[in-house]
Amino acid sequence: MTLFKEYILPRLLQWLLVIFIGVTLTFLIPRLSPINPIDQALGRLTAFQSLSPEATLALRSSLLDLYGLEGSILDQYVSFWGRVLTGDLGPSFSAFPMPVADMIGSAIWWTVGLLGLSTIIAWVLGIILGALSSYFPDRWWSRLVENTLVSIYPVPYYILAFIMLMLFTFYLPIFPLVGGSRGAPGFTWAYLSSLVYYGFLPALSLVIGATAFRFIVSKALATTERSSDYVRFAEIAALPKRKILSSYLIRNTMLPQVTDLGLSLGAIFEGALITEVVFGYPGLGFLLLNAINAADYNLIMGITLLSIVGIATASLLIDLSYPLIDPRVRYR
Repeated sequence: MTLFKEYILPRLLQWLLVIFIGVTLTFLIPRLSPINPIDQALGRLTAFQSLSPEATLALRSSLLDLYGLEGSILDQYVSFWGRVLTGDLGPSFSAFPMPVADMIGSAIWWTVGLLGLSTIIAWVLGIILGALSSYFPDRWWSRLVENTLVSIYPVPYYILAFIMLMLFTFYLPIFPLVGGSRGAPGFTWAYLSSLVYYGFLPALSLVIGATAFRFIVSKALATTERSSDYVRFAEIAALPKRKILSSYLIRNTMLPQVTDLGLSLGAIFEGALITEVVFGYPGLGFLLLNAINAADYNLIMGITLLSIVGIATASLLIDLSYPLIDPRVRYR
């Protein structure tokens, strides 16, 4: 009980506060925009037909109720929270009457498959290569890996994406130029195989850039640990280099890197906007761009809420797991 009151409960309250503030800002920001989504929706619906004034007013009232824009700001805010808590994000403005939840549900697994796997692969590679390069700085392969990744790091990942796109879709037509909608989301062979087929090049561009960044961070942390007294004592005691590398260097640099991994996994719900646009990949980033271009507030708010909850939850889980990762951190 003491553990819950002194360690877990304050962090749960902080998590709820972050989500409350995020949801409130998500509600307010679109309503400060000068663009009126109801007028845009009416313009699209009446573009090819004329309606009587009575029918237009009735349609406008129905749209206000449907989009949760009826009543005062306080009424809209209460209604907005009610819809959020029940998972009802309303219909899409640009793809009316398709629900926003269905559109996000069809895109989220493409993004999770792309960013989830690429983030974990880049994280593992960056840690291992950085620790090896730090512990064996004079080996030829260590210098080769370091020079290569340090040269790649300043290159924007969307440039890497264009290079991969030209190399493997034009000069060597192995992978598709765009796409990624074969099979319904689920644990089926059609979906999983298409996920690999269409997501290989986007994932490769993300893995290369992210590995270079994590390599630099991992090597800096491992170099600091390598000069510590306990590593020197372990070397004097003739412990196996593999044990020193795994039990001393990598293990004692895991705390900040686990934090980075958790926040990166929480941020995957934002989508990889530029990469998804370059490859025409049907993830959340591509969906968000289309929503912004169409002023689809409901869809924008839905993706934003998903990102807020994902990052806040990742931060909470990281905070609760610190005592398990680092023995210097205690619950009390």
